[in-house]
Amino acid sequence: MSSATPILLVGCGKMGSAMLAGWRSQGIAADDVVVVEPAEALAAELVRNHGVRVAGGASEVPDGFAPATVIFAVKPQMMDAAAPDYAEFIKGGALALSIAAGKNLHYFEGLFGSECAIVRTMPNTPAAVGRGITALFANDHVSEQQKQAAESLLSAVGQTVWLDDEGQMDAVTALSGGGPAYVFLLIETMAKAGIAAGLPADVAARLAHTTVSGAGELARLADEPPEQLRKNVTSPGGTTLEALNVLMADDGIQPLFDKAIAAATRRSRELAG
Repeated sequence: MSSATPILLVGCGKMGSAMLAGWRSQGIAADDVVVVEPAEALAAELVRNHGVRVAGGASEVPDGFAPATVIFAVKPQMMDAAAPDYAEFIKGGALALSIAAGKNLHYFEGLFGSECAIVRTMPNTPAAVGRGITALFANDHVSEQQKQAAESLLSAVGQTVWLDDEGQMDAVTALSGGGPAYVFLLIETMAKAGIAAGLPADVAARLAHTTVSGAGELARLADEPPEQLRKNVTSPGGTTLEALNVLMADDGIQPLFDKAIAAATRRSRELAG
């Protein structure tokens, strides 16, 4: 990851912390990272757990620290207040990498200049356990070396995929960005259905939780696509087929998900302005 370092990480909430832990586990030296985190308790924890230098704001970044990558990991609603303070680093040649939903390349080019190198990304929360997936899109000023650097940084918390069109980021936000919530809802829904079918609440919850997490792991490790895995579980004339006849009906789960993903995609576009 030498082309990605030194790194200036602006914000260290759940996603920033996950990335930092991934970088350190993959061998990035503590001296190659400066984290901007104004909360004193969290700052002390970062120093204790990772040995990195922590600054309370842009003005406290150590003198002489020249990042190759500046990562904006603050909440979208905080970006207007936070990002402009780091313009000198971006204009000086550092790659700007954002993980903020709804903040497009045009937004950052307006802050730092249209000639600056900017990568927009959308990770998801399984990054916290190293099992996330991140979509990336770069503007025309990002070099191939910088693309590789961005990919290596996000690969520390899971898989990565490059997009051909920034407009696809809204659908990514809807599908994988919000996707973990849909899976958690599936666990809740299955458990409630189990209770309705006569199971004790604790048994239904355990069965649903373990079934979904186990099926996800099976899908990850299997060579077959999900369609075939589904067929493998479905015996002709059996109980699973009876349930799938409901879930796969014309008014079943597919049109519901189509509607849900379309709604989330539309909202993502609205938030981007």
